[in-house]
Amino acid sequence: MTRKFTGDTLLVATHNTGKLEEIAALLAPLGVRAVGADGYDLPEPAELGTTFRANALTKAQAAAAATGLPALSDDSGLSVEAFGGFPGVYTADWAETPNGRDFPMAMEKVWSRLQRQKAPAPYVAHFCCTLALAWPDGHAELFEGRIRGQITWPMRGDQGHGYDPIFMPDGHDVTFAQMDRWEKNKLSHRGRAFELLMAGCFDR
Repeated sequence: MTRKFTGDTLLVATHNTGKLEEIAALLAPLGVRAVGADGYDLPEPAELGTTFRANALTKAQAAAAATGLPALSDDSGLSVEAFGGFPGVYTADWAETPNGRDFPMAMEKVWSRLQRQKAPAPYVAHFCCTLALAWPDGHAELFEGRIRGQITWPMRGDQGHGYDPIFMPDGHDVTFAQMDRWEKNKLSHRGRAFELLMAGCFDR
């Protein structure tokens, strides 16, 4: 049986403001306040895992142990079928530069590689999100959500974050970055993982 969350404040173990805003919006109807890692001056633990589950668990447990608060972390990424599932857990790494993360550059990298490989269209891909909710005593619950779609070009939309401007979910003719937050949250990989989290750990 999964453990229930009974507090009113949840530490979200991320320094990504886009993710924090999305998670805060999902938690607000439950009367739970989401606070980010920046407010606690938490360092980002090394993500050495080879799966989304391992990385999410590392981040959540490190944050819970450091603050004494229940902590939620997500590890998510884009997997492109033509690349054998890459970048996957290395999605953020593809955006790294000496001056921080550059996602337009990373999206260019995805598109250029598809063209170099002469991959056949449609360019099938999926987003995966694993959520880990950890308590200070070390207990944790994990939930995974996925959504299939395809890579599209050129980049479209200015909503969302990360690779959203080149990902068009199945059944839609717009990218994640062309959807407003509420529309995206209803169907995204993070939204689906949250549905499982809510059902397992929260009384709604």
